[in-house]
Amino acid sequence: MQSLKKWLKYNWAHTQIRLVLILTLSVFLIILAVSLTSYYTSKSVLQEELSEPQRQMLQLNMSFIDELIKESDQVAIQVALNANVYQFLTGENQNSYSNISELYQLLTTLVGNSKYVKSIYVYDLQRGSFVAIPQGFSSSKLTFVDSDWVGVADEFGDKMTVIKKRKVPEGGSRSGSDLTLFRKINIQGQFKGIVAVNLKDEELFARLDPSLNNVNRMRYIVDERDEVLYSVSNYEFDQEAVRQALAALKEDNSGDITYQNRKLLVNQLKSPVTGWKYVSIVVQDSLLAKSKKVRDTVLLVSIAALALGGATIFYINAVAFRPVRRLRQLFSAYDRKESGAAGIDLEKLTDELLSNHAHLSRLVRETMSEASSKLLHDIYTGNLTGKRDIREKWNRYFSDWSDAPVSVTIVSIDRYEAWSRTYPDTDRSLLKFALANIMAELFEPEWRIVCADFGKDKTAVLLQPREPGASLERKLSEALEVAFNLLKFSVSAGVSTPQPDVNRLKQAMLEAENALAYRMYQGYGQVIPFHKVSEHEAKDPLPDGHTLEEMVNAIQAGDETATNEALDRIFRHLRAQYGYPSAVVSFLQDAVERLGQLRPAEEREAEPAYEQFETLHLDDMRQELDRGIAPLVERYRRLIESKDFIMCQRMIDYMKQHLGEPVGIPEIADSIGISSSLASQVFKQETGETIYNYLTQLRMDRAAELLLKTDSRISDIAVMVGYQHENSFIRIFRKYKDITPGKYRDMMRTRMDSPME
Repeated sequence: MQSLKKWLKYNWAHTQIRLVLILTLSVFLIILAVSLTSYYTSKSVLQEELSEPQRQMLQLNMSFIDELIKESDQVAIQVALNANVYQFLTGENQNSYSNISELYQLLTTLVGNSKYVKSIYVYDLQRGSFVAIPQGFSSSKLTFVDSDWVGVADEFGDKMTVIKKRKVPEGGSRSGSDLTLFRKINIQGQFKGIVAVNLKDEELFARLDPSLNNVNRMRYIVDERDEVLYSVSNYEFDQEAVRQALAALKEDNSGDITYQNRKLLVNQLKSPVTGWKYVSIVVQDSLLAKSKKVRDTVLLVSIAALALGGATIFYINAVAFRPVRRLRQLFSAYDRKESGAAGIDLEKLTDELLSNHAHLSRLVRETMSEASSKLLHDIYTGNLTGKRDIREKWNRYFSDWSDAPVSVTIVSIDRYEAWSRTYPDTDRSLLKFALANIMAELFEPEWRIVCADFGKDKTAVLLQPREPGASLERKLSEALEVAFNLLKFSVSAGVSTPQPDVNRLKQAMLEAENALAYRMYQGYGQVIPFHKVSEHEAKDPLPDGHTLEEMVNAIQAGDETATNEALDRIFRHLRAQYGYPSAVVSFLQDAVERLGQLRPAEEREAEPAYEQFETLHLDDMRQELDRGIAPLVERYRRLIESKDFIMCQRMIDYMKQHLGEPVGIPEIADSIGISSSLASQVFKQETGETIYNYLTQLRMDRAAELLLKTDSRISDIAVMVGYQHENSFIRIFRKYKDITPGKYRDMMRTRMDSPME
């Protein structure tokens, strides 16, 4: 014992041994601490940075699908409340040609107007009959191919809507769907029928994209019965993993579980609209494996350092009693050995450690880029309005940005409708992605930049200069020119004023959109700063309804020269008075609707599809109107030359002069001296409408004008347009205008009172 104490005292007193011992223990403890903390730190950071974007993407997907479900439910409500559906469910003759035709036209229109509705069925619960698009009328479910779902009537209970996954029978796949929204039809408190809206599930769930760099993950949706409605994955997951993930989490929660020696990060959200659960599972093994390797390697290094220090101490102690020369020779040999072997191994281990951490850092940066774009989109759509929330997320996703003011640029594709017809959906997404990459490449490294896709033609770009004095307008002009040369289409940009406060990002986005709207005057491929248009005041009012009616009268007269002159006057006025872009677009949209009224009913669905005016220059807006007006002028020119047309015009004039009187087809026919049957035949042949429908439309248009321009009671207006009973007038007005008279008056007056800008 005494000899051991002397040995320790002697070695501690030896300067070289004491130094080696202190360095060895210090290096060992430091490396050991790094090995133990690096793994758990990197795991915690990785899970935190992965979990938040996963939840955000689930929330985004859930919100998108919930909105489409609500839209589909509105389609079902519109069908359930339709007068023709009421007649179908309550009338004695269900196979009425006129009722079935109008009902079929309604269903056709609703399906055609919705990208996500495949077909619509209406089922009579008592008589077992159907009317559907595209199958038509079927008097029995035995003859209706896709009728196995009618048992859903027992599942409604107190609910009005049931959404479920079902199996479509053979022969029904062309019109049926695996995912269907069922809505109950109650008439006078009794369960009379069901509306079945068959959804296009592949398009409905198209945004459930699992790709995230090299990360293996799965997203899926389960209904209230825990049945998987849809799943998408870039990795092989079995059903047991799905079941365990659901059992391991509570609602609106996240966490990690271990399944078959795999670490899974799970996030789950529950939809308040459908009750569906949206779940995301990410495999962490490939990511954590690198952290484990780093931990184990560093731990081995710490043990090696400790062993090397012990060997050094032993070596020094063993030779301490030898002659000084021999001791120096041994130390010289040790130094050569140390510099020739151990240093190289430590350098390799250090390089590997730094390389692994660099890979993890790059993965976190890419995830942060998605989250920052999502933040801009949430502010733009109004999903994030709280100043505290905006500031908190800004500090998290933009921690490397300074306090310098930021600017927002809205980049828009010129002539978007024509551009979208040129490229398929997949190419459009790639081109917008390429546009964002071009912007990012050109602005780096002088600017900090984040791009966010705002849908359709728009991409938002958030910019902050790294150094004072950088010219944003000059750089944007360069970027737009490069984009045109590389992508072969032009884009325009509206630029906001610099904002020092991130809580004013919404204001900056509105400024950029407002500036972008002046593309209609300044042309394509332009950079339009907000400060150059913010002081704009309209010189004169827009062309009034009289000017538009002059053009309409010229069209109805078949006078091409007068029509072009009227259109020239309108556009000269628009250019001269330099009105607000939103007001000009609204005026031209009204003109398009007015032109549509000049076409016969059977031609209205085939009328030319006008481009989105917001992305057009004023000259192209004129060309769009010319394209639709030319065939109208030619049609009316031919009609004027017809004797039957003159007779129809005389009948129409008589109807307009007697709107407030209880006139019918006999009185109208007598006004031109022909029989009722001949009058009906001529009128239908020339206008495509029946006399009764045309008279009713004139009365409803006159009623709409009285509702807007007078304060008369609805009952008095009903009498003014030839209806003795207020309820009959309200029912027919709603049929033609899709809104009650009272709500129409309130809505139109509110729109007229609101400012244009």
